[in-house]
Amino acid sequence: MKYLFLTCLTLLFLTSCEKDKVPTPTPIPTDPSGYIQYGTPYASMPATEDAVIYEVNQRAFSSTGDLQGVINRLTEIKALGINTIWLMPIYEEGVLNSVHSPYCVKDYKKISAEYGSLADLRTLTTQAHQLGMSVILDWVANHTSWDNAWISDHPDWYSQNAAGNIIIPPGTNWNDVADLNFNNTDMKLAMIDAMKYWVLEANVDGFRCDYADGVPFDFWQQAITALNAVPNRDLLFLAEGTRADHYTAGFHLTYGWNFYTAAKNLWAGTASITNLYNTHLAEYTNMPTGKHKIRFTTNHDESAWDASPWSLFNGKAGALAASVSTIFMGGVPLIYTGQEVGRSTTTPFFTNSPINWTINQDMLQAYKDLLAFHNESAAARKGSISNYAISTNVLCLKKTLGTENVVIIVNVRNSNQSFSVPSPLTGSWTNALTNASYTLNSTISLTPYQYIILKN
Repeated sequence: MKYLFLTCLTLLFLTSCEKDKVPTPTPIPTDPSGYIQYGTPYASMPATEDAVIYEVNQRAFSSTGDLQGVINRLTEIKALGINTIWLMPIYEEGVLNSVHSPYCVKDYKKISAEYGSLADLRTLTTQAHQLGMSVILDWVANHTSWDNAWISDHPDWYSQNAAGNIIIPPGTNWNDVADLNFNNTDMKLAMIDAMKYWVLEANVDGFRCDYADGVPFDFWQQAITALNAVPNRDLLFLAEGTRADHYTAGFHLTYGWNFYTAAKNLWAGTASITNLYNTHLAEYTNMPTGKHKIRFTTNHDESAWDASPWSLFNGKAGALAASVSTIFMGGVPLIYTGQEVGRSTTTPFFTNSPINWTINQDMLQAYKDLLAFHNESAAARKGSISNYAISTNVLCLKKTLGTENVVIIVNVRNSNQSFSVPSPLTGSWTNALTNASYTLNSTISLTPYQYIILKN
C-alpha cells in the first residue's frame, strides 16, 4: 500500500506539472494549403489605372545580379516614381538542354541560389511595402525545364506526341522547355498551389504571367479566382498576351504590343501620328471598366532581341520623346531596367550584363520629372483625350478630367519643326514639369524631339 500511495502521488505531481506548462503557440495556416502568411499583407495597392510598373532584370540590375542588389536600390526605384515592381523569374533554373533562361523553371517553389533565398525575397517585399511599392513575380505557367521533378513524377502532366514523348511548346523553337498539359486537373492544382506559396510565404502582391496566350482561359480563371480568395489580399495580375478573354479570367492588364510597334514605325518615319492615336483607340475598344493595357518603349524581350530605346528611337532625345508619347497617351506605364539611364546597347537576360547607373543623369532626371507629373495629375493618367494631330510631325493632345486640363506636344522628328497650335489650346498655361508660367502662342518652334507638357 505504501508503494501504491507513492506511485499515485508521483503521477499526481507529474500531471500537475504538465498542466502548469505553457504550450508553444503553433502558427495558424491562413489557407488550406498549410502555408503561413508571412508579414502583413500590403494594404496600399494602387488602382490599376494608377500603377507605374518597373521591370527588374536581376542579371542586369546590379553587379551581383541577385535580390540583394535589388534591395540595395529600392529607394532609387521609388524615387523614379514607381509604385509596382515586377521581378523577372527568380526560381531554380533547369540545367538539362539549358540556354540559361530564367523562364526555364526547375522548381516552382524554390529560389535559385543565383538570386538568393526566401529570406532575401521576404526582405525585398517588406522593404518595398514600407516604401509604398508592391512586388509582383514573373510566373511561367506554360512550360517547365526538362529536369523539373514533375517530368519523372508526373509525365501525364505534360503534352505528349503520338509516340508518347513529351514535347516542347507547339509552334515554338523553345527546346529548353517541356510543354505542360492543361487538361490534367492535378497539374493545374499543383500550379495554383505553387502560386499561393509565394503570395503567402513571401508576401508578394501578384503575378506577371509569361506567355499567357499559350495557356487556356479556364486555367487562368481558376488560378486567379483561387488566389483572390486568399484572405486580406489585393493582388495584381498582368498577362503577357492580347487575348480579350484574359480580362474575363481576372487579369487587370494585357500587353500593348500594337502601340509599341506603331511608335517604332512613327519614329522610323513609316507611320503617322494618326496611326499611333488610332492604335491607342483600337487597343482600348471594348475594354472592360478598370482594365488596361501596359504601355512601353521597351521590356526584357525588346531590349534583348530587338534593340534598346536609344537605338530604336534615335538617341537620348528621341527615346525620351517616345516615352512621353507612351506614358501620356493612355494605359499603364512600364519602365525596364536601365531604360532610365539610356543604355544604348541591348540588355540580355540569359547572361549577366550590369547597368552603369552613373551615365545620362540628365535623362534619369527627365524620367523622374515625367513620372512625378504623371503620378500627381489625375487628368494625365485617366483624362479623356482630344486629338489635335493636324501635323505629320508633331503629336498634340489634350487630356481633360473635371476642371483639370493637360496638353502634350511632342516633336516626333529629328529636325526643327514649326507647329501651328490649334486655337482652342492657345493662351496661358503652366509648364507641368517646371511650374513656370507658359504662353502657348499660335505658332511655336520645336527643336528635334522636343516635348512640352502643360497644365492649367
